[in-house]
Amino acid sequence: MLIFEGLMPMVAPLQWRRLFEQLLQMHDGQIRFFGLFMVLAGLILVWVMA
Repeated sequence: MLIFEGLMPMVAPLQWRRLFEQLLQMHDGQIRFFGLFMVLAGLILVWVMA
C-alpha cells in the first residue's frame, strides 16, 4: 500500500500538492464519499486480482 501511496509524490509532486489543496477545500460529506469510493475501488481491485 505504501508503494502506491508514494508513487504520486515521487512522480508528480506539484500535482500531488494541488490535489491536497483541493481536498482541504471540500466539505466533510464530499471527503467521506471520496473515501468510500476509494475503499470500493480497492476491494474491486483485490477481487479482480484474486
